[in-house]
Amino acid sequence: MRRIAIINQKGGSGKTTTTVNLAASLAQKKRRVLVIDLDPQASTSHWFDRTAIEKGLLSVFTENIPLSTIICETAQKGISIIPSSSWLMGLEKSLATEVGAETLLKQKLLELDLSQWDYILIDCPPALGILTINALTACDEVIVPVEARIMAVNGLVQLLQTIDIVRHRLNNNLKISGIVPCRVDSRTRHSREVVEELKKNFNDLVYKTSIRENVRLSEAPSFFKPINEYDPSSNGAVDYKALATEVIKQEKTL
Repeated sequence: MRRIAIINQKGGSGKTTTTVNLAASLAQKKRRVLVIDLDPQASTSHWFDRTAIEKGLLSVFTENIPLSTIICETAQKGISIIPSSSWLMGLEKSLATEVGAETLLKQKLLELDLSQWDYILIDCPPALGILTINALTACDEVIVPVEARIMAVNGLVQLLQTIDIVRHRLNNNLKISGIVPCRVDSRTRHSREVVEELKKNFNDLVYKTSIRENVRLSEAPSFFKPINEYDPSSNGAVDYKALATEVIKQEKTL
C-alpha cells in the first residue's frame, strides 16, 4: 500500500487536479484509492461532491474522533475520500504549540485497516505549515505537480528543502517519487523551455508524462467528475491515464 502526498506550496500548480485525476485513473486500473483532502479550501472534496459534515478532520485532530468515522464513498468506483472543510483553517494556530503535532495524521492512519486500499493520496494545502508537515510525516512518497511557468519552478527549491528536512527529522522513509509538469502548452517556447529545465535539473525525478493545458480539465469540477468520466477522449484524460501507468510501474521498484 502506497501513501503519497501530492504537494506544492504554490497555488494553481495543478495539485488538486492531479490528486483527483490520478486517483480516478488509478481506480480505472483496478487500484483502490483513499483520498485525504488536507486543504482547507476543500477543492478536492468539492470535485468529488463530498464536503465534510460538521467539523470533519478538525474533530479528528482536536477531539480524538476516529478517522474511520469520516470516510465517505464517492460516485467513482474504487475511490473513498476523507473530505475537508474550511474548519481546518484554524488548525495551524491551535496545533502550533502542541507536542507531537506533526505526527497526528500518521497516528490516526495507524488506527485504520489500510489493507482496504492500494493507494492513499493526500492533497496538501498550498503552504508549508503543520498540515503539510503532517502529510509528509504520514507518507512514504511525494509527487510534486509543477506548473510549466518559470516562477513555479523557482519555488520548487524551497519545497524540496522542506521535504529534505522532514526526511531527516521526522520520516526517514520519505522520498520524491516524481515531479509532474502541469499546464504545459507545447505551442509556447516558454512552456517547452520550462519542461526542459525541469528535466535538466531533476533528471529521472521528472515523469515522462506532462499534463497538457486543457480546457476540459478546468470544466470537469463543475460537473463533479474526474476528467476520465467527463471527457475520456480529452488530452487531460489521456495524460492522467499515462501518469497513472507510470506511477503503477513504480510499484515494482518499491
